[in-house]
Amino acid sequence: MRIHTGEKPFECDVCKRSFSLNSNLTTHIKTHIGENPFKCDMCDRRFSRNYNLNTHMRIHTGEKPFKCDVCKRGFSGNSDLTRHMRIHTSEKPFKCDICEQGFSQSGNLTTHMKIHTGENPFKCDMCDRRFSRNHDLTRHMRIHTGEKSFKCDICKQGFITNGDITTPMSIHTDE
Repeated sequence: MRIHTGEKPFECDVCKRSFSLNSNLTTHIKTHIGENPFKCDMCDRRFSRNYNLNTHMRIHTGEKPFKCDVCKRGFSGNSDLTRHMRIHTSEKPFKCDICEQGFSQSGNLTTHMKIHTGENPFKCDMCDRRFSRNHDLTRHMRIHTGEKSFKCDICKQGFITNGDITTPMSIHTDE
């Protein structure tokens, strides 16, 4: 019943991830202690469960047996298809207890919660600024490196973020 209600009373002491079944927590803990007996022969990655190894093997074989009924896109795992379907349904089952914002993936809620807790584990080595997401730190680092990965298709001017392109594009298109 916990699976259907979303109740997850079993929490990992290391990373605070929660599970509906104690057996899933037990398996998860193995990832922290390095107990991963199932090894991929192609890339040497290791897994705590044989099921995860079998799903992983589809990366190497290209097999995508789980198909979206809406857009026909294929996925290697059923959980990937379930996550994908939320694009079509706009379902956001993961709700913030503080501000009630909804998310389609639990990891996005976990990241969001750092806003409320003030947790910023990703630190810039050059200026000591801190970020709640590694992605934000990576984008910030472009300020220090001068990397301008995003180019205007019209004038070829470089920009640090994709969002920075919108202003020159509006000049080029008279918007």
